[in-house]
Amino acid sequence: MLGSTHGTLTTHFRARVVACGEEPHAAVHSMAVAAAEGDLDVSGRPLHAPVPDLDRFFRPESVAVVGASDAEGRPNTGITRQLVAWAERVGARLHPVHPTRESVFGRPCSRSVADLPEQVDLAVLLVGDPLPVIEELGQAKVKFAVAFASGFAETGEEGAAAQARLAAAVERSGLRLLGPNTNLNAFERFRDDLDGPAIALITQSGHQGRPVYTLQELGVRLSHWAPTGNEADLETADFISYFSQRPEVGAIACYVEGLKDGRSFLLAADRAARARVPVVAVKVGRTETGARMAASHTGKLTGADQVVDAAMRQFGVIRVDGLDELQDTAALLARARKPQADGVVVYSISGGTGAHFSDLATGAGLRLPTLSEEKQRELHEWIPGYLNVANPVDNGGHPVGDWRGRKIIDAILADPDVGVLICPITGPFPPMSDKLAQDLVDAAETTDKLVCVVWGSPVGTEDAYRTTLLGSSRVATFRTFGNCITAVKAYLDHHRFAASYHSPFDEAPRTPSPSFRKAQALMRPGHQLSEHAAKQLLRAYGIRVPREQLVTSAAASVRAAGLVGYPVVMKASGAHLAHKTELGLVKVGLTSASQVRDAYRELTDIARYEGIELDGILVCQMIERGVEMMVGVTHDALFGPTVTVGLGGVLVEVLHDAAVRVPPFGEDQVRAMLGELRGRALLEGVRGGPPVDVDALIEVVLRVQRMALELGDDLAELDINPLTVLGRGQGAVALDALAVCR
Repeated sequence: MLGSTHGTLTTHFRARVVACGEEPHAAVHSMAVAAAEGDLDVSGRPLHAPVPDLDRFFRPESVAVVGASDAEGRPNTGITRQLVAWAERVGARLHPVHPTRESVFGRPCSRSVADLPEQVDLAVLLVGDPLPVIEELGQAKVKFAVAFASGFAETGEEGAAAQARLAAAVERSGLRLLGPNTNLNAFERFRDDLDGPAIALITQSGHQGRPVYTLQELGVRLSHWAPTGNEADLETADFISYFSQRPEVGAIACYVEGLKDGRSFLLAADRAARARVPVVAVKVGRTETGARMAASHTGKLTGADQVVDAAMRQFGVIRVDGLDELQDTAALLARARKPQADGVVVYSISGGTGAHFSDLATGAGLRLPTLSEEKQRELHEWIPGYLNVANPVDNGGHPVGDWRGRKIIDAILADPDVGVLICPITGPFPPMSDKLAQDLVDAAETTDKLVCVVWGSPVGTEDAYRTTLLGSSRVATFRTFGNCITAVKAYLDHHRFAASYHSPFDEAPRTPSPSFRKAQALMRPGHQLSEHAAKQLLRAYGIRVPREQLVTSAAASVRAAGLVGYPVVMKASGAHLAHKTELGLVKVGLTSASQVRDAYRELTDIARYEGIELDGILVCQMIERGVEMMVGVTHDALFGPTVTVGLGGVLVEVLHDAAVRVPPFGEDQVRAMLGELRGRALLEGVRGGPPVDVDALIEVVLRVQRMALELGDDLAELDINPLTVLGRGQGAVALDALAVCR
């Protein structure tokens, strides 16, 4: 896991290398080489995803089926029969293995793995307990294995322990394992008569991939299916990395119940983003109920959904909710060409349909530009003048039935501000709908722009739909408004993201900063720091705090106030003191020596009464103007350190208005975080107030990120609240801070 100590991280990296076939001493050497080449970040984590060579898994030259059977009525017989057919399709030599059979389906049968007539690329294990076979496979130098057996981590602690033993055996063997608790989906029959970019499919639950697989029946090409199961070894991230490098893959579709390792997933998503290959994912666990069910099904830890969502967004993974959205969005992204513009025009034979669709599209964030007056005059050559053609374009129905229909479509597509034409056809009306569908298909063949049709008929057997629309590889056809809008937005967002993507891993720190060495001296393992000590930690990373002094007497507090400058704030400071205001341990706006002296006595009396041990009283500069924000660090079980920014002060508890990111990230992501806040207008100035120093706020977030990366697990939690952001050009000041060391 990302949140491991440096030693565990080293072990994890070593395990990954060994699993690729190196001996343990070679793995240690590989890590040293990686460090020397700058391929590890400041905490020793890899900065690039390895790309496993899975060619021999999907296209093996030789296959062993361990536990093969041809006895009627046995479950293994049906599986063996399917594997025999698959091996013939991919041109692989298949060798049955069974201790008591001479032959299976007419093929000579080996009694054990050791008796195989040749070294095989892939072993399919049809045995209840794959563990005893793994060592034999390693000795036989088998490259890959698939374990169908269940009863592992998905069943609870005992099963998890059995899976850990299996994973350890796989690591020692040098082979790569798919499963356990997987199925035959990797060996499905894929149509070879379809052209164009393909979808590669990854699922942890095999049945959930069926809607995407059946896209082949609608003319959408599918190239691979990886049913990852419990992911004792090979995981979703491995297949994302591999598929993103395949020239035939136009998009990767994933159904994910739980992530094995957050860092590996981000590195794989980064590799896909670098290759400009879109990744579309359904990730289970948006609700507490969904998270519980996912854990019981695959034995994976489901991370906090807000963090998962943010991490996917950072690296361009398109998250959708339904399997229908998964299939439609992946199909569009795989097949559509790069957009020429981001403007969307809605064109229909009904004003009501156009208005309804336009409302939904605009609400989803699509840009529907008003067509120019010149373009509207052109359209009115074929459309009656009383109809609206500004966008949406209403043709009134009749023009689609003759030569005018194609003229209208071509004129819209010729507009340089238009990148997408969407035509919702709510129901079949052959005199109009059939001709309209054919005109749209013909026009799509002559343009690089995206043409989408929503066929609203619930029947779906109409010739205009089944033959004309689905027969076109250039028109994207949908059955619902919602799926069309989701897919088109994902299409435009992906290309916008890809055009400006720069991997944050390229900029991740490789060596500790001077701030890190200062901060290490301030850490107290296993303890919460006092506010004063926490602010010293911030100072070490160049984060501004108020002028302040820690005092232990009333007389010293008066002297400190004079040095700090009136008015002052006085606060109790102690290692286990988190909520000072509620206990009356903060005094604000003190303007005289007598007020300071009295405040000191009152604060120490309250602390004594409450039994709170103090390291002193802070006498602080008072900062009155600015917008209160909060910036913090927490640890996610999957992704490790995360950085949060949001509205601060009491608003953080009332509004919960915050955005989160997983390091590393750059300034662009910080600005995106601020853009997600509901209260972002406060930063721009409201009710005549001046805008604040957003650049200073961004700099604080980036410095906190550096702290999170360098201190790693040693910093369990950091909370800067409030961080007062002053007027433009005046900076930001951390008024309070809480830090917990691990």
